[in-house]
Amino acid sequence: MALRHYTLDFKLSAPADCTSTVHGLQSIFQEQEMTETVHDTEGHGHLSTFVGKKGRFVVLRVHAHGLVTVDVQCYEGDDTAQVDNLLNALETKLENLLRGSITRIKRLPVLDRGAAVDRYWPTADGRMIEYDIDHVLYDKDSAYQNIKILHSQQFGNILVLNGDINLGESDLAYTQAIMGSGRENYEGKEILILGGGDGGILAETVKLKPKMITMHLHIDQAVIDCCRQHMRKTCGDVLDSLTGECYQVLVEDCVPVLKKYVEEGRTFDYVINDLTAVPISTAPEEDSTWEFLRLILDLSIKVMRPSGKYFTQGNCANLTEALSLYEEQLEKLSSPVDFSKEVVCVPSYMELWVFYSVWKK
Repeated sequence: MALRHYTLDFKLSAPADCTSTVHGLQSIFQEQEMTETVHDTEGHGHLSTFVGKKGRFVVLRVHAHGLVTVDVQCYEGDDTAQVDNLLNALETKLENLLRGSITRIKRLPVLDRGAAVDRYWPTADGRMIEYDIDHVLYDKDSAYQNIKILHSQQFGNILVLNGDINLGESDLAYTQAIMGSGRENYEGKEILILGGGDGGILAETVKLKPKMITMHLHIDQAVIDCCRQHMRKTCGDVLDSLTGECYQVLVEDCVPVLKKYVEEGRTFDYVINDLTAVPISTAPEEDSTWEFLRLILDLSIKVMRPSGKYFTQGNCANLTEALSLYEEQLEKLSSPVDFSKEVVCVPSYMELWVFYSVWKK
């Protein structure tokens, strides 16, 4: 059973009088038959907790610096009308008690904690987003990662890997951006796709009449299998078979294959890297990701024809430091390159995303 969490905040121009504020609210809690416990804050305002019927729990805090907060918790099966009445009564009473010093009143939407369907996912820059997710279609651990397919009323089915939103059925803008946003001529060209297990890039490039597409899905067949079933608005029928008239999908680690291509002198007109985003920091836990990114980047440029292009995602547009670090890597490649970048709104990400186009000088 989920817990529902309600929040009511009063921002004040000056600290509230703790004694009169708390005393003025006590009749409301008494009517709700809630038992009060006062906690020692060591001079930092006032803190009371109230416990009532059906496990209802209220935290009242009068902060010393000019903020009054009320948090109400109840179980999912509780009477929502009664809880709303409690919040309405508290809000009305506090408006009267604090009249003249209120600068802002904020009542946040209810937060469902521990629900069967998780609706809360962070953006790349650490902001919390509540999605309209109403159903979990797929949730399994492969040999390499946790794979989820969630259904959103706005964005369709969404692929989530290890807790990161990867792609929604709404996100054609992502696929188009990582292919050059319609500015490239793929007809008769040889294309190498790294990653892309959702099948979106493959499905869109097949439409453009290339000579051959070679796609390496970084070793996880389970991603292909679940996307084939649950992301068909994105992949169409291209994942029904790992080979087609103008494409082949190789489910294997792309690094040794790229190294082999370099040794053989095999080259491509386009290399599209959809393996991983730019790491968000240079902290030690990110070092291996940066090393992997640098390796893929260097190998990709080596298998790219002189007139070819390399496309990849960057990260959230707000992560300017991480993106700058990535651009520094471009300047350190063994083959000199130029690059451009494009900022695109990806619907299911609910944030702006940066994409890179790289070519040899």
